[in-house]
Amino acid sequence: MKIQNPHDKFFKETFGNVAVAKDFLHHYLPQNIMQVIDVNTLEPQKDSFINEELQENFSDLLFKVNINQREGFIYFLFEHKSYTSKTTAFQLLKYMTEIWEAKMKKEDVNELPMIIPLVIYHGKNNWNVKTQLGDMIKGFHDLPSDIQSYIPNFEYLLYDITRYSDEEIKGHAQLRILLTIFRDIFTKDNEGLRESIYRAVSYLKELDDKQTGLEYLETLMRYIFSAGKNLTSSEVDKLMKRIETTYPEGRDVVMTLAEGFREEGMMEGLARGEAKGEKQALVKTAIQLLTKRFGKVPEDLKDEIAQLDTVTLGVVIGDILEYKKLEDVKKYIR
Repeated sequence: MKIQNPHDKFFKETFGNVAVAKDFLHHYLPQNIMQVIDVNTLEPQKDSFINEELQENFSDLLFKVNINQREGFIYFLFEHKSYTSKTTAFQLLKYMTEIWEAKMKKEDVNELPMIIPLVIYHGKNNWNVKTQLGDMIKGFHDLPSDIQSYIPNFEYLLYDITRYSDEEIKGHAQLRILLTIFRDIFTKDNEGLRESIYRAVSYLKELDDKQTGLEYLETLMRYIFSAGKNLTSSEVDKLMKRIETTYPEGRDVVMTLAEGFREEGMMEGLARGEAKGEKQALVKTAIQLLTKRFGKVPEDLKDEIAQLDTVTLGVVIGDILEYKKLEDVKKYIR
């Protein structure tokens, strides 16, 4: 049941909803930009420009929108890693170039659409990287402005969620839930995260449509169980009881998900236990056979044997009769 990339899924399931994306733009875009954007023309695009290698740390969403009465795009880059990236402006330049190339190739046009890049970040550390491409180019700011005009430069809009207070998190229920949980998923301990979950779940009561609330509660809890700290069984119980009080309509949803993840966690624990038990048995067998063949085995060698994986331990045991001296076993250690 665990999601392979929960940050990506939670981000796209929420921001992929045009109403939520509009809500974000309305509350967080600078007013001068909002004056030239027609949010009623906002339309999600299927394209993604993040390569496979970077998908663990980045997600993206592209929206077509009229900018100053012409077709343009808003590009969301979501960074879901625990540290800031110095190359963000450069990455954005590559993605923007790919958007333009795709547009020209698909529609055979010679003019490029406007693209406004936005970066959303929720790592453990505050964002400490400047937001202009020129800041990455050595000596750029020392050049006269007429020379700078020959060198590519742009600035992206940055939203460092880690800095937002509860009062600064604005918008309708789904947007406030996402920003609250993204803000706290890396930075709060289990108790603090539980309090954030209770607050987020309470926002669901603002939704008029019960089915929408239940569906988004499931989206939220799948994210929590997949991306959150390793919640203990007792912590999950506390979570369920509080949610039953805060949002009783979601009791069955939370209970079903909690049981599923509990069972999965037990199976994972059992598998780890079985693997650990198998390895301990192999270590014990290897040391016993070496002791029987060569006499006392030094403690440091025992420790080194205990660090071997199960496959290597099996080889060590299988070759014991071929060893001429105790030191022969070290070829598998070194």
